[in-house]
Amino acid sequence: MVEENEYRSTYHAVNRRRCGFEKAILSHRCACACSTRFYLADREGVSCDSEKAHQRCGRFIALLREKARFALRITAVEAELPHAKEIKVQNGGLLGLQRVLRPDLISEKVSDVAGLIGMGIETYGSPEQLPYREIVKSIATFEGRRRPRSKR
Repeated sequence: MVEENEYRSTYHAVNRRRCGFEKAILSHRCACACSTRFYLADREGVSCDSEKAHQRCGRFIALLREKARFALRITAVEAELPHAKEIKVQNGGLLGLQRVLRPDLISEKVSDVAGLIGMGIETYGSPEQLPYREIVKSIATFEGRRRPRSKR
């Protein structure tokens, strides 16, 4: 446990502006023009290069977590959800926003997270006014990677 605490301490020292959609980017389903990947020990992380985008994305991910509580079957929202639920919120939320803004685009990948969120805010006026009812449907139906079955 001491090594994990040291890793986290070093991680936070190296990555002062952690990407709010880090898990989505590391899952290779999303990319962002404002992100930079880095390696620390044997792990990969993502930092944000833009203070403005970091604030917008931070507000959006917080709202996604709050609006998706019922779909995730949770009563309270922590700063970060358990891994599988966080993956569902990040990937499903971004794909849902992309489907709302670009119904003509049929893709299971998001090419620019910050650009997509910026487009959503430009279209709807603020992160609070985004159509969360539609976005949460994508969170509820999103399926992450399945574990391979062990051979017996």
